Amino acid sequence: MGAWGYKALESDEGLDVVAFLQEFMEQHKESNQLPLSGIVQAMKQQGFFGKTLEDIDFFYDMSALALAELYSQYLNTGTIYGQESKDRQIQWVVDESSLTFILRYLQDIRDEVPDQHGSREIVELWQESKSWPEWQSNLAYLIQTVEQAINRLPQLK
Repeated sequence: MGAWGYKALESDEGLDVVAFLQEFMEQHKESNQLPLSGIVQAMKQQGFFGKTLEDIDFFYDMSALALAELYSQYLNTGTIYGQESKDRQIQWVVDESSLTFILRYLQDIRDEVPDQHGSREIVELWQESKSWPEWQSNLAYLIQTVEQAINRLPQLK
């Protein structure tokens, strides 16, 4: 793990997610809408996530954290890693299923759901870091942000 800060976007793995998203956006540049469901599906196909949530891996966890950070950044700034230009405003379109998928990853990290070796590598690494409190705070913020986004979705009746 190459990291220069406690956020996923301050790591090599986080920048892999940014590069993926930039490529995804380029492939879908005819639309100003960026569907989270399409991003999640494409990330699954490209190996950013496991086949199921029971497939636990450091890279999968970092991918979920980075995607949550990018979404949070979009909510706060209206931009996706600074990619919008004045002539192209992108709208991130979310759905309950995709948000719940990301939320579950984040909650499993928080709850230290173990992998087949009995631990969650990402948590172990950060517990040994002097940035552990900041990392935990960022994780809690991301969980809260995704939960609030789910609660704001129009409820189907």
